[in-house]
Amino acid sequence: MKKPALVLAAATLTLGGCTKSAGMMQILGSNTMLEVAQAWSEAYLKIHPEVGMSVNGGGSNKGIAGIIDGTVDIANASRRMVPEEIEKAKKNGHDPVEHLVGYDGIAVFVHKDNPIESITMEQLKQIFADKGTVTKWSQLGVKLPDGMADDIVPVSRDSSSGTHESFQDIVLGGKAVNFRASIRELTSPTEIVDLVSKTRSAIGYSGLAAGRSDVRALPVVRKPGDKAVAPTMDTVLDKTYPISRALLVYTIGQPKGEVKNYLDWIVGDAGQHVLLDNHYVPLRKL
Repeated sequence: MKKPALVLAAATLTLGGCTKSAGMMQILGSNTMLEVAQAWSEAYLKIHPEVGMSVNGGGSNKGIAGIIDGTVDIANASRRMVPEEIEKAKKNGHDPVEHLVGYDGIAVFVHKDNPIESITMEQLKQIFADKGTVTKWSQLGVKLPDGMADDIVPVSRDSSSGTHESFQDIVLGGKAVNFRASIRELTSPTEIVDLVSKTRSAIGYSGLAAGRSDVRALPVVRKPGDKAVAPTMDTVLDKTYPISRALLVYTIGQPKGEVKNYLDWIVGDAGQHVLLDNHYVPLRKL
Protein backbone atom coordinates (compact mmCIF):
# COMPACT_ATOMS: atom_id res chain seq x y z
CA MET A 1 0.00 0.00 0.00
CA LYS A 2 1.28 3.45 -0.88
CA LYS A 3 2.43 5.36 2.16
CA PRO A 4 2.09 9.11 2.72
CA ALA A 5 5.13 11.30 2.34
CA LEU A 6 7.64 10.88 5.13
CA VAL A 7 9.20 13.91 6.79
CA LEU A 8 11.74 13.40 9.55
CA ALA A 9 13.00 16.37 11.53
CA ALA A 10 16.62 16.97 12.49
CA ALA A 11 19.36 19.54 12.76
CA THR A 12 20.55 21.69 9.85
CA LEU A 13 23.05 19.85 7.65
CA THR A 14 25.12 20.62 4.60
CA LEU A 15 23.99 18.03 2.05
CA GLY A 16 25.39 17.01 -1.33
CA GLY A 17 27.54 20.11 -1.56
CA CYS A 18 24.70 22.58 -0.97
CA THR A 19 22.83 23.83 2.08
CA LYS A 20 19.09 23.26 2.17
CA SER A 21 17.23 25.99 3.96
CA ALA A 22 15.00 23.60 5.91
CA GLY A 23 17.95 21.52 7.11
CA MET A 24 16.48 18.46 5.43
CA MET A 25 17.87 15.95 2.97
CA GLN A 26 15.40 16.34 0.12
CA ILE A 27 14.51 13.01 -1.53
CA LEU A 28 11.96 12.98 -4.35
CA GLY A 29 10.86 10.87 -7.29
CA SER A 30 9.73 7.41 -8.31
CA ASN A 31 6.41 6.17 -6.93
CA THR A 32 7.63 2.64 -7.62
CA MET A 33 10.50 3.26 -5.20
CA LEU A 34 8.53 5.30 -2.66
CA GLU A 35 7.80 2.44 -0.27
CA VAL A 36 11.43 1.32 -0.08
CA ALA A 37 12.66 4.93 0.00
CA GLN A 38 10.58 5.49 3.11
CA ALA A 39 11.70 2.18 4.61
CA TRP A 40 15.35 3.10 3.97
CA SER A 41 14.84 6.46 5.67
CA GLU A 42 13.13 4.96 8.70
CA ALA A 43 15.85 2.32 9.15
CA TYR A 44 18.67 4.82 8.68
CA LEU A 45 17.16 7.25 11.16
CA LYS A 46 17.21 4.60 13.85
CA ILE A 47 21.00 4.57 13.73
CA HIS A 48 21.42 8.25 12.78
CA PRO A 49 18.61 10.13 14.54
CA GLU A 50 20.42 13.44 14.00
CA VAL A 51 19.79 13.32 10.24
CA GLY A 52 16.70 14.95 8.71
CA MET A 53 14.99 13.65 5.60
CA SER A 54 11.97 14.62 3.53
CA VAL A 55 10.88 11.71 1.33
CA ASN A 56 8.23 12.17 -1.37
CA GLY A 57 7.01 10.46 -4.54
CA GLY A 58 5.44 12.09 -7.54
CA GLY A 59 7.12 10.00 -10.23
CA SER A 60 10.61 9.62 -11.66
CA ASN A 61 10.09 12.65 -13.90
CA LYS A 62 9.46 14.84 -10.87
CA GLY A 63 12.61 13.67 -9.11
CA ILE A 64 14.70 14.18 -12.23
CA ALA A 65 13.21 17.67 -12.64
CA GLY A 66 14.50 18.37 -9.11
CA ILE A 67 18.01 17.39 -10.20
CA ILE A 68 17.73 19.62 -13.27
CA ASP A 69 16.57 22.54 -11.11
CA GLY A 70 18.90 21.79 -8.19
CA THR A 71 16.07 21.52 -5.65
CA VAL A 72 16.70 17.97 -4.38
CA ASP A 73 19.62 16.10 -2.86
CA ILE A 74 18.52 12.69 -4.13
CA ALA A 75 16.18 11.82 -7.00
CA ASN A 76 14.74 8.30 -7.01
CA ALA A 77 14.25 7.05 -10.57
CA SER A 78 13.04 3.81 -12.10
CA ARG A 79 14.45 4.92 -15.45
CA ARG A 80 17.68 6.53 -16.62
CA MET A 81 17.99 10.24 -17.34
CA VAL A 82 18.04 10.90 -21.08
CA PRO A 83 20.76 13.03 -22.71
CA GLU A 84 18.43 16.02 -23.06
CA GLU A 85 17.73 16.03 -19.33
CA ILE A 86 21.41 15.72 -18.47
CA GLU A 87 22.18 18.64 -20.79
CA LYS A 88 19.47 20.79 -19.17
CA ALA A 89 20.88 20.06 -15.73
CA LYS A 90 24.42 20.95 -16.82
CA LYS A 91 23.20 24.21 -18.35
CA ASN A 92 21.81 25.04 -14.89
CA GLY A 93 25.19 24.26 -13.33
CA HIS A 94 24.16 20.84 -11.99
CA ASP A 95 26.10 17.70 -12.97
CA PRO A 96 23.88 14.60 -12.47
CA VAL A 97 25.59 11.51 -11.10
CA GLU A 98 23.84 8.14 -11.37
CA HIS A 99 23.93 5.53 -8.59
CA LEU A 100 22.64 1.96 -9.01
CA VAL A 101 20.80 0.90 -5.84
CA GLY A 102 18.82 -2.19 -6.88
CA TYR A 103 16.75 -3.85 -9.59
CA ASP A 104 13.09 -4.38 -10.35
CA GLY A 105 10.95 -6.46 -12.64
CA ILE A 106 7.93 -4.88 -14.30
CA ALA A 107 5.26 -7.47 -13.65
CA VAL A 108 2.23 -7.91 -15.93
CA PHE A 109 -0.88 -8.41 -13.80
CA VAL A 110 -4.24 -9.99 -14.66
CA HIS A 111 -7.27 -10.81 -12.53
CA LYS A 112 -6.87 -13.99 -10.49
CA ASP A 113 -9.76 -15.63 -12.40
CA ASN A 114 -8.16 -15.05 -15.81
CA PRO A 115 -6.95 -18.50 -17.02
CA ILE A 116 -4.18 -17.20 -19.33
CA GLU A 117 -0.98 -19.08 -18.48
CA SER A 118 1.65 -16.79 -20.01
CA ILE A 119 2.05 -13.96 -22.50
CA THR A 120 4.65 -13.08 -25.12
CA MET A 121 6.43 -9.75 -25.53
CA GLU A 122 4.84 -9.35 -28.96
CA GLN A 123 1.34 -9.99 -27.56
CA LEU A 124 1.95 -7.34 -24.91
CA LYS A 125 3.02 -4.89 -27.58
CA GLN A 126 -0.12 -5.60 -29.62
CA ILE A 127 -2.30 -5.07 -26.51
CA PHE A 128 -0.73 -1.82 -25.29
CA ALA A 129 0.58 -0.11 -28.42
CA ASP A 130 -1.27 2.41 -30.54
CA LYS A 131 -2.59 0.54 -33.59
CA GLY A 132 -2.02 -2.76 -31.79
CA THR A 133 -4.04 -5.64 -33.21
CA VAL A 134 -5.01 -7.49 -30.01
CA THR A 135 -8.14 -6.16 -28.32
CA LYS A 136 -9.86 -9.38 -27.18
CA TRP A 137 -8.74 -12.25 -24.94
CA SER A 138 -10.08 -14.75 -27.48
CA GLN A 139 -7.42 -13.53 -29.94
CA LEU A 140 -4.85 -14.98 -27.55
CA GLY A 141 -6.65 -18.32 -27.39
CA VAL A 142 -7.92 -17.59 -23.88
CA LYS A 143 -11.30 -19.11 -23.02
CA LEU A 144 -12.71 -16.92 -20.29
CA PRO A 145 -15.11 -18.01 -17.53
CA ASP A 146 -18.81 -17.32 -18.06
CA GLY A 147 -19.70 -13.68 -17.49
CA MET A 148 -16.17 -12.44 -18.11
CA ALA A 149 -15.97 -9.81 -20.88
CA ASP A 150 -13.80 -10.72 -23.87
CA ASP A 151 -12.69 -7.13 -24.49
CA ILE A 152 -9.25 -6.48 -22.98
CA VAL A 153 -9.00 -3.50 -20.63
CA PRO A 154 -5.35 -2.34 -20.76
CA VAL A 155 -4.13 -0.36 -17.75
CA SER A 156 -0.92 1.67 -17.68
CA ARG A 157 1.09 3.86 -15.33
CA ASP A 158 0.86 7.55 -16.22
CA SER A 159 3.43 9.34 -18.37
CA SER A 160 5.26 10.91 -15.40
CA SER A 161 6.26 7.43 -14.25
CA GLY A 162 9.61 5.82 -14.93
CA THR A 163 7.75 2.51 -15.09
CA HIS A 164 5.66 3.89 -17.97
CA GLU A 165 8.80 4.89 -19.87
CA SER A 166 10.60 1.63 -19.10
CA PHE A 167 7.63 -0.42 -20.35
CA GLN A 168 7.45 1.73 -23.47
CA ASP A 169 11.16 1.20 -24.15
CA ILE A 170 11.33 -2.53 -23.37
CA VAL A 171 7.94 -3.75 -24.62
CA LEU A 172 6.69 -1.25 -27.19
CA GLY A 173 10.10 -0.56 -28.72
CA GLY A 174 10.79 3.01 -27.64
CA LYS A 175 9.21 6.46 -27.74
CA ALA A 176 8.47 6.15 -31.46
CA VAL A 177 5.64 3.78 -30.52
CA ASN A 178 2.84 5.38 -28.53
CA PHE A 179 0.51 3.69 -26.09
CA ARG A 180 -3.03 2.90 -27.22
CA ALA A 181 -5.14 6.08 -27.01
CA SER A 182 -7.94 4.32 -25.09
CA ILE A 183 -5.63 3.01 -22.36
CA ARG A 184 -6.43 3.67 -18.70
CA GLU A 185 -3.58 5.60 -17.06
CA LEU A 186 -3.17 5.55 -13.28
CA THR A 187 -0.68 7.24 -10.97
CA SER A 188 0.49 4.61 -8.51
CA PRO A 189 1.28 0.89 -8.38
CA THR A 190 -1.52 0.42 -5.86
CA GLU A 191 -4.08 1.96 -8.22
CA ILE A 192 -2.98 -0.36 -11.04
CA VAL A 193 -3.34 -3.51 -8.93
CA ASP A 194 -6.62 -2.31 -7.38
CA LEU A 195 -8.20 -1.83 -10.80
CA VAL A 196 -6.94 -5.17 -12.15
CA SER A 197 -8.19 -6.97 -9.04
CA LYS A 198 -11.69 -5.53 -9.55
CA THR A 199 -11.85 -5.74 -13.36
CA ARG A 200 -11.78 -9.34 -14.56
CA SER A 201 -10.87 -8.47 -18.17
CA ALA A 202 -8.09 -6.03 -17.29
CA ILE A 203 -4.34 -6.33 -17.77
CA GLY A 204 -1.88 -3.90 -16.25
CA TYR A 205 1.76 -3.56 -15.34
CA SER A 206 3.74 -2.25 -12.39
CA GLY A 207 6.78 -3.01 -10.28
CA LEU A 208 7.21 -6.51 -8.91
CA ALA A 209 6.69 -5.29 -5.34
CA ALA A 210 3.09 -4.32 -6.15
CA GLY A 211 1.98 -7.96 -6.43
CA ARG A 212 -0.89 -9.26 -4.27
CA SER A 213 -2.91 -12.44 -3.87
CA ASP A 214 -5.96 -11.03 -5.70
CA VAL A 215 -4.05 -10.65 -8.99
CA ARG A 216 -1.66 -12.90 -10.94
CA ALA A 217 1.72 -11.88 -12.36
CA LEU A 218 2.06 -13.56 -15.73
CA PRO A 219 5.17 -15.42 -16.90
CA VAL A 220 6.51 -13.68 -20.01
CA VAL A 221 7.99 -15.23 -23.18
CA ARG A 222 10.78 -13.14 -24.68
CA LYS A 223 10.55 -14.58 -28.24
CA PRO A 224 8.93 -17.57 -29.95
CA GLY A 225 10.49 -20.82 -28.81
CA ASP A 226 11.66 -19.43 -25.47
CA LYS A 227 10.31 -20.63 -22.16
CA ALA A 228 7.91 -18.44 -20.21
CA VAL A 229 9.71 -16.81 -17.29
CA ALA A 230 7.86 -15.70 -14.16
CA PRO A 231 8.82 -12.36 -12.58
CA THR A 232 10.73 -13.22 -9.39
CA MET A 233 13.70 -11.79 -7.55
CA ASP A 234 15.91 -14.57 -8.91
CA THR A 235 14.82 -14.14 -12.55
CA VAL A 236 15.29 -10.37 -12.37
CA LEU A 237 18.73 -10.75 -10.80
CA ASP A 238 19.88 -13.32 -13.37
CA LYS A 239 18.31 -11.25 -16.18
CA THR A 240 16.16 -14.09 -17.56
CA TYR A 241 12.91 -12.17 -16.94
CA PRO A 242 12.46 -9.99 -20.06
CA ILE A 243 10.95 -6.86 -18.49
CA SER A 244 13.56 -5.84 -15.95
CA ARG A 245 15.17 -2.50 -15.14
CA ALA A 246 17.57 -0.82 -12.77
CA LEU A 247 16.51 1.16 -9.72
CA LEU A 248 18.56 4.34 -9.58
CA VAL A 249 19.15 7.45 -7.57
CA TYR A 250 20.67 10.66 -8.91
CA THR A 251 22.66 13.28 -7.06
CA ILE A 252 24.04 16.64 -8.14
CA GLY A 253 27.74 15.90 -8.46
CA GLN A 254 29.47 13.26 -6.39
CA PRO A 255 27.66 12.98 -3.05
CA LYS A 256 29.27 14.44 0.04
CA GLY A 257 28.66 14.48 3.76
CA GLU A 258 25.43 12.88 4.93
CA VAL A 259 24.21 12.21 1.39
CA LYS A 260 27.32 10.12 0.73
CA ASN A 261 26.98 8.35 4.08
CA TYR A 262 23.36 7.56 3.34
CA LEU A 263 23.99 6.21 -0.17
CA ASP A 264 26.92 4.12 1.06
CA TRP A 265 24.56 2.61 3.64
CA ILE A 266 21.87 1.92 1.01
CA VAL A 267 24.21 -0.11 -1.22
CA GLY A 268 25.73 -1.88 1.80
CA ASP A 269 24.24 -5.04 3.26
CA ALA A 270 21.97 -3.22 5.72
CA GLY A 271 20.31 -1.09 3.05
CA GLN A 272 20.09 -3.99 0.60
CA HIS A 273 18.31 -6.11 3.21
CA VAL A 274 15.72 -3.32 3.55
CA LEU A 275 15.28 -3.48 -0.23
CA LEU A 276 14.82 -7.25 -0.07
CA ASP A 277 12.40 -7.04 2.87
CA ASN A 278 10.20 -4.70 0.82
CA HIS A 279 10.07 -7.14 -2.15
CA TYR A 280 12.54 -5.34 -4.39
CA VAL A 281 15.59 -7.00 -5.95
CA PRO A 282 18.94 -6.29 -4.28
CA LEU A 283 22.19 -5.65 -6.13
CA ARG A 284 23.53 -9.08 -5.18
CA LYS A 285 22.62 -12.28 -3.41
CA LEU A 286 22.37 -11.65 0.33
